[in-house]
Amino acid sequence: MSLDELRVDIAKKQKKGQPFIGASVVIWLLILITCALHLPIRTQNMIVFCCSCPLMPLAMLIGKIIHVDIFDKSNELGNVGFLFTLNQFLYLLIVMWTFSAVPAKMVMVYAMVFGAHLLPYSWLYKSVGYRVFAIIIPIAALVVGCLYPAQIVAIMMLIFEVVFVVVLNHENKALSKEAK
Repeated sequence: MSLDELRVDIAKKQKKGQPFIGASVVIWLLILITCALHLPIRTQNMIVFCCSCPLMPLAMLIGKIIHVDIFDKSNELGNVGFLFTLNQFLYLLIVMWTFSAVPAKMVMVYAMVFGAHLLPYSWLYKSVGYRVFAIIIPIAALVVGCLYPAQIVAIMMLIFEVVFVVVLNHENKALSKEAK
């Protein structure tokens, strides 16, 4: 298979990562609930970090529901997708620094990191949706996060993630039509 064929194949088999984006809707809902509790900022931020813990189980569950094996190894580009995921762990160091240096802005920085980490997937899945959201999310998170509290950033992110799921659904439908 050529590189382009491998990219189309992984986009189809993984439904362009839709299980993970669907799981992120739940994650951002949990973050929103946490921000709405009006806890001390350090407690709130620690819980926000914990909100990401159910990502894999949620992605696995959503994958089962929409018939995606998120661990499929039949395409060599799966390792590239995993590498793209690992880069977010390096970015989380910036979020951890924000936790102690500027705690009131941690959710904003977390949202920026989340959005920015999507960019390589635009190449992997040949997805305009990933490219657009990878650019819009960090910029919007910066602007909204500088002007408003974390709760508003979380609301914005929840809306973005729901819209992103819809966009990916349309992209996946178009991809399956192309195959026919």
